[in-house]
Amino acid sequence: MKVSRVVDLVLLQTASIAVASAGVLLATVYYTVQIRNQTRMRQTDLLLRLYSQFNSLQFQEMWHRVLNREIKDYDDRSIEDFVGGDAEATAVGMFFEGIGILLKRGLIDIDLVDDMFTTPIKWTWEKMRDQTVIIRKVRNQPEILEWFEYLYNKMQERERKSRITRE
Repeated sequence: MKVSRVVDLVLLQTASIAVASAGVLLATVYYTVQIRNQTRMRQTDLLLRLYSQFNSLQFQEMWHRVLNREIKDYDDRSIEDFVGGDAEATAVGMFFEGIGILLKRGLIDIDLVDDMFTTPIKWTWEKMRDQTVIIRKVRNQPEILEWFEYLYNKMQERERKSRITRE
């Protein structure tokens, strides 16, 4: 009888340990899934806020003025004026600079950025690239809009990979 009781206690303890371990494992899996879901939700919320700002009438008007500027030759504007500041170009560039920083730090999903901003990123960087290079040289600050350029390069890289995959 005593051996039977000892065996029953050992089995009960083993079962108790197994149930507790399973509970810890399930809790870990549950919280891991929740954290991933919350991360996706935060990234989506962040991108929707950026998209909302991008689609505001004020930003759209400013962005279109920047895109539609015709600077055939950089002598059309003195370098001092050019480097001295163009508030609209700065605001537009910094908007995309911010997205580039978020992308570099892994705080925003490249697929969402690609789906929502590929064309605006391409058009804007290609329009602003030459003036950015001039400003970098004149001010001796090669880091000016570096994350916007990074963003553009990442989008170009995705486009090249996508073309290769389709072929």
